[in-house]
Amino acid sequence: MRFLLLSAFIFLLLSCQQPAELRTGTWRGVITLQEKELPFTFEIVKQENSYVAYLINSTEKILLDEVTVRGDSVTMVLHIFDAELRARMAGNELTGTFYKNYAPNASLPFSARFGDAYRFAKHVETSLEPNFAGKYQIEFTTTKDTYPSVGVIEQHGNHLTGTFLTPLGDYRYLEGNVVDNQLLLSTFDGNHAFLFIATLSGDSIRGDYYSGKSSHETFAGVKNVGARMPDPESLTYLKDGFDRIAFSFPDLKGNPVSPSDDRFKGKVLILQIFGTWCPNCMDETRFLSQWYAENHNRGVEILGLAYERKSDFNYATARVNKMVEKLQVPYDFVIAGLDDKLEAGKTLPMLNKVIAFPTTIMIGRDGKVKHIYTGFEGPGTGVYHEQFKERFNLLVNELLSEKMTSIR
Repeated sequence: MRFLLLSAFIFLLLSCQQPAELRTGTWRGVITLQEKELPFTFEIVKQENSYVAYLINSTEKILLDEVTVRGDSVTMVLHIFDAELRARMAGNELTGTFYKNYAPNASLPFSARFGDAYRFAKHVETSLEPNFAGKYQIEFTTTKDTYPSVGVIEQHGNHLTGTFLTPLGDYRYLEGNVVDNQLLLSTFDGNHAFLFIATLSGDSIRGDYYSGKSSHETFAGVKNVGARMPDPESLTYLKDGFDRIAFSFPDLKGNPVSPSDDRFKGKVLILQIFGTWCPNCMDETRFLSQWYAENHNRGVEILGLAYERKSDFNYATARVNKMVEKLQVPYDFVIAGLDDKLEAGKTLPMLNKVIAFPTTIMIGRDGKVKHIYTGFEGPGTGVYHEQFKERFNLLVNELLSEKMTSIR
């Protein structure tokens, strides 16, 4: 009898330790922010005895390869970001939190249901009114100021995709629907959750943009096929009396690095002001990684200046090292400071200010700054991304063709 009881206890103990089955296939997730629902979809795939997930925003799929299931608990590490989806599993339902490890107070409620693949509403193929498709000249208004934007929206039936470009970058891959005559667009990239709600009156659009626990902006604009952004090469510049960038920041092993180092002399040097918490920066990093692999032997170097969420060197290097590993980045990085723009500006006092992450600084073979590009038009912007790549290559080619009149 004792043997049978002991055997039953051991069986029960082992059963409790076995992970539950997480349903594979498409899930519809919802993040609740500011009393509103921000939907997104993700896919769960089982690979032998482990799981991976893919965050889906329009045509983009972001791999999450750190998914753990223990009992009824599910944790998904959100790509390279210091954030997780933590949930309890009950059949076809997940209930939990979008948790930011670096800022727990900014965490938000999360839930998901298996088998649902729609965003805000199921896709209807028939043509519906209003038609939000088009290009818009837009102005966003915050509690402190305003900033210009270009909105690019595509509509098929009631299904919407698009993005908003700003002087600081773009809102990447947005996806949504027309519901009750309203535009509803959202994206969740693992670190940022954005929600846009708007109405259309004639050619005029007006709406609200929500992010995180409290950030809220309004926007308004009009359809305009000629909508344009400010020149990204005019926003960040060197102060009078400066023609070079000077700094000494530690690399990922703590060794000091400066633009005047011997390994950069006689070469075109591209400085990338960025942070691993910044999805636009990750888009640029992917572009630069491929570009560097194809062009490094032409006499070009890239150096990433990381401005991270915490000033602790070990924390910052861990975040950058994870990004380098996940994205297979072939160029070098230094730890430059905190992600605060004012603080970042203090580390590079020769600049008028640091406006955006990312910002790209191009230095000629003579060691002098030639171009500064604020922001980045990512792949979610379509033709704008292609124009950026064309401009980038043109500028680098010009710098490589210049005769070097002096050395660093």
